[in-house]
Amino acid sequence: MNLKDKIEGLSKVKSNMYKKDFLLTWEKSEQDLRIIFEVAAILKEMRAQNISPRVFDSGLAISNFRDNSTRTRFSFASASNLLGLAVQDLDEEKSQIAHGETVRETANMISFMSDFIGIRDDMFLGEGNKYMREVGHALDEGFEKGVLPVRPGIVNLQCDMDHPTQAMADLMHLQDVYGSLENLKGKKIVMSWAYSPSYGKPLSVPQGIIALMSRFGMNIELAYPEGYGLIPEIVDIAKKNAQQSGGSLNISHSMTESMKDADIVYPKSWAPFHIMQQRTKLLMAGDKPGLKDLEQVCLANNAKFMDWEYDEAKMKTTKNGNALYMHCLPADISDVSCKHGEVSAAAFEHYRIKTYQEAGFKPYIIAAMMFTNRFENPAETLKGILERNRKRVGF
Repeated sequence: MNLKDKIEGLSKVKSNMYKKDFLLTWEKSEQDLRIIFEVAAILKEMRAQNISPRVFDSGLAISNFRDNSTRTRFSFASASNLLGLAVQDLDEEKSQIAHGETVRETANMISFMSDFIGIRDDMFLGEGNKYMREVGHALDEGFEKGVLPVRPGIVNLQCDMDHPTQAMADLMHLQDVYGSLENLKGKKIVMSWAYSPSYGKPLSVPQGIIALMSRFGMNIELAYPEGYGLIPEIVDIAKKNAQQSGGSLNISHSMTESMKDADIVYPKSWAPFHIMQQRTKLLMAGDKPGLKDLEQVCLANNAKFMDWEYDEAKMKTTKNGNALYMHCLPADISDVSCKHGEVSAAAFEHYRIKTYQEAGFKPYIIAAMMFTNRFENPAETLKGILERNRKRVGF
C-alpha cells in the first residue's frame, strides 16, 4: 500500500464525524463509513511499516464494560494505545456507582483528563443505547458549563441494538477478502441463528450485521427458527437499506435451506426478541427466581433446534462447498467448548485462522472511530504523521 496515495485519496472526501459519538452504524452516512475503513486501513499499514501514529502525548481512554468481553476490551485498549492514550477501566462495583452515584456525576468525574469513553451495555433491551446517550448528554453539560476542558467522544462497544465495532470489523474483513466494498455487491451472506447451550445472548450482533451489510448491495438471508426474531424496527432498517443499495433481505426458517449457494455464512446464537424483553424486566426487578425459571424455559426451547449447527454437510451446500465462515467469537464449538453448539469442530477448524484475522481488524476500526472524532480533517493529520515518520520501534 502506498500510504501517500491513500492519504491523498482520503483528502478528497469530507468527514462529518468530527466531535460526534459513534453509537449506531445506521446513523452514519455511507461516505462516513467508507472514511472509517480508509483511516483504519492507513493506521494498520502505518503500524505494519513501523510508523508510530500516536497523536496524543497524554490523556485517558475510559473503558466501561457492563458485560464480559475479551476481544472488544483488548481491541479498545490496543486502539487507545496506538493513538497514544492510556486506558483506565471503570469497575462499577469498585466505584461510587455501587453506592448510588448518578450517571451524570460519574460521567463528569471520570472525564477531567479523558479523551474517549468506550461503553459496552448489552444486557438490558431498550436500555443500553439509551444509557450511552445519557452519558453523552452529561458530558455535553460538563463541557458547556466549563467542568470539562474537552468533551470526550463515546464509542459504542456493544449495546442492545448494535455492535458497530464488530460489524465494521467484519465488513473490513470482507473488504480484505474480496478486494473492495464494490465486490461485495450481489454476494449472498447468511446471518443464521445457531444452537447454543446457553441463553440470553444479545441481539446486537445479528442486528448490526444485517443493518450494515445491507448498505453495500449484499443479498442477506436472515435465518432463524420461528419465534427467534430480532427487533422489528431494525429488521425494517435493513430491508430499507437493501432496497436502496440494490441488495435484498430474505427471512428463512430453515438453516439448511438458507445455506445453499451462500458466499458467506455467519452462524450465531441469540435470544429471541420477546425473551430479551422479559429478561430485561426480570433483571431490572432483581427477580432471580424469575430469571432462573425463564432460563430453563429458554434452554428447553433451544434444545428443540439442536440441528441448527453449522457443520461440514451444510458447508458442502454453500458456493463451491467453501463459503467464508465468520463469527464474532467465542463460538460455541461442538465437542470442544460444549457438547452441542453453533458449529462443528471440523467446520470451525477449517476457518479458525480466518476468524482470528477477522477479529484483528477491530482495533483499527476503533482507532479510526476515535481519530475521525478528534480530527476534523483526518487526511491532513495522517499526512503530518507520515511526514514526521516517527518509528514505533527503534530510532
